[in-house]
Amino acid sequence: MKNFRKFLSLPVLLSAIALVLSGCAHEQKQVAKAATPVPAKETVKPAQVNASQTPTVAQNSIDQAALTRLKQMSDTLTSAPAFSYYAKSIVELKSPVRDQLLTFSSNVEVALQRPNKLRINTAGDVPTIHLYFNDDKVSAIDLEDNVYAVSPSISSMDEMIAYVLGKAKINLPAADILNSNPYALMTKDLTYASRVGESKVNGVLCDHYAYMEPNINWEIWIQKGDEALPLRLAMTYKQADGSPHFLVDFVDWNLKPKLNSDIFTFKKPAKAVQAQFGYLQTEAAKK
Repeated sequence: MKNFRKFLSLPVLLSAIALVLSGCAHEQKQVAKAATPVPAKETVKPAQVNASQTPTVAQNSIDQAALTRLKQMSDTLTSAPAFSYYAKSIVELKSPVRDQLLTFSSNVEVALQRPNKLRINTAGDVPTIHLYFNDDKVSAIDLEDNVYAVSPSISSMDEMIAYVLGKAKINLPAADILNSNPYALMTKDLTYASRVGESKVNGVLCDHYAYMEPNINWEIWIQKGDEALPLRLAMTYKQADGSPHFLVDFVDWNLKPKLNSDIFTFKKPAKAVQAQFGYLQTEAAKK
């Protein structure tokens, strides 16, 4: 971890955190260069989709079946009062000192309880940060440096996501699937959608779909059957230096987890120092 932080400059580190933790294509569409911090995406209004109708996107080369399955996946997640999963991701980044793509990995644990509770733990080749959202505030701590931050009052999960991505400069893992309307975010800028075919992810039978947007190509593997869960997501950032790839596997999905309320409550460790959001990444990059 310390070597990773020393090796990368601040802009590249921020891009690394953004890509490794995002876990979904649509919060990081505007990546232009690996040496440029990734801007937060503006909040998107949910798409108005009638559940009795097939969702549509006004573009050419759109397979409606690929949209329908994406909508079913979105509905699976939004209809669950709570869920938890574990994500393993790999991201490529252009080396700042030579013409080579370097590979970094991250592990993320997520537990969500509607309407306003979220717990995220990150580890691997990124700062070890634990994030808590409990009713009206976000708290996050960098365990390696024992530095934490607490947000002002926040009224909803979507507002929390926008705050953390924008003002706090922390990129949530799979931010799209934590949103109240993942389908709206994932179809907003599509220019192409198709079903690739059947596949298996970690032994589970899936349907493999491919999508294109102006700045990225992305693929998703959705579990077959009524429980339409995302099991893998892959992306190619077409405008980033070297066209890096991102891959995340979602494992250990639980749509009926027994979550103790204590896991969403931030408890300040002894001798922890409070700072403002944004400091966690800035200080980490200095090391």
